[in-house]
Amino acid sequence: MEPRISAPRPRRPRPKVVTLSDAAAARVKEIMGKADKDYIGLRVGVKNGGCAGQEYVLEYAEAANPLDEMVEDKDVTILIDPKAVLFLIGTEIDYEVSRLSSKFVFRNPNETDACGCGESVTIQPAAEPEA
Repeated sequence: MEPRISAPRPRRPRPKVVTLSDAAAARVKEIMGKADKDYIGLRVGVKNGGCAGQEYVLEYAEAANPLDEMVEDKDVTILIDPKAVLFLIGTEIDYEVSRLSSKFVFRNPNETDACGCGESVTIQPAAEPEA
């Protein structure tokens, strides 16, 4: 009897680690369009700091790092630091404009606390889904 070889099952698409609201995507495109260099996308990460323990980081990306998680959303390339992926799973980045300010806002289901000024947060890594 010959061994049975089956074709690998197609993998289901992975959910995006981070998504952008329409307002955030439009603002990123506007900013990148006026940039003095040719950037490939937006780099998103998390660093230690602030009174709540962690801060979000947004910066231009000139090149992808070998281990970056790359997400395409609304024609914007988002590069995510591999150390930040578990902290950012399920996050939507929005852009809000009020009478006194305009800013990018992170809606992160993994946040457990934030400081009073809104500059830093406490984030728990995403839990492994139950089987």
